[in-house]
Amino acid sequence: MDVSFLGGPQPQHGVGVVAPFDFALDRELWRWVPDDVSLRLTRTPFVPVGVSLDLARLVSEHETLREAVRALGATEPEVVAYACTSGSFVGGIAGERAMCEVMNTAGEVPSLTTSGALLQALAELGAARIALLTPYTESVTRSLEEYLGEAGVTVTGRAFLGLTRHIWKVPYRAVVDMAREAVVGAADALFISCTNLPTYDAIPQLEAELRMPVLSANQVTMWAALRTIGARAVGPYQALLMEPEALAGTLPEVPPETRTEEQEGWT
Repeated sequence: MDVSFLGGPQPQHGVGVVAPFDFALDRELWRWVPDDVSLRLTRTPFVPVGVSLDLARLVSEHETLREAVRALGATEPEVVAYACTSGSFVGGIAGERAMCEVMNTAGEVPSLTTSGALLQALAELGAARIALLTPYTESVTRSLEEYLGEAGVTVTGRAFLGLTRHIWKVPYRAVVDMAREAVVGAADALFISCTNLPTYDAIPQLEAELRMPVLSANQVTMWAALRTIGARAVGPYQALLMEPEALAGTLPEVPPETRTEEQEGWT
């Protein structure tokens, strides 16, 4: 059969993603990506260490980042994102900036990290006081709070799961329950940390219930990467992704007809 009439495929904008070796949510990242953008993922080398400050340092070593970005260069991405929250906040503000510089030099394209993207998103929303939810241990959670403090962001309440592995297996119900626990003070937004924690479908539900913007690690990473190349992330009923005029007044309710059966069971 002659298929010459198809005329495709259409050109794709490339977004390079460097993820830790244990990252298991490729499909979640793709849900924020419009049709004319393609993700090109690579992973850091395996190390036999559980999720901890030690692991965060290992997966964000400069030589590891340099080699990963060079590998991605063969696919000609227009931007490179380091998709790991703990790996990009463990060195503080200076450490995050140094990581971006290493990636910029290695790939010769704009580069960003999840923790840097978080600060961009908070600035975009005018959020200086946040509730914090993490799957981490107390020590890793505390390191994130220190990073946020350096940036002038106050954590008003927190909840953490204390996990050192299998974070991608945490169900949405647990994320929603922990979010409710974290929001105990006056906050401008809620941040759900860790790129290996599923959040896409939980964000609209939580925004409708908590009446505040809800950010997640994968969401801010994709939002910032796509914005860098002039594209918009796809995410219905997610405040960060809405046009400014849509944010005026109160956050919209999630229409019942758009909720999944699982979301109906959270309330």
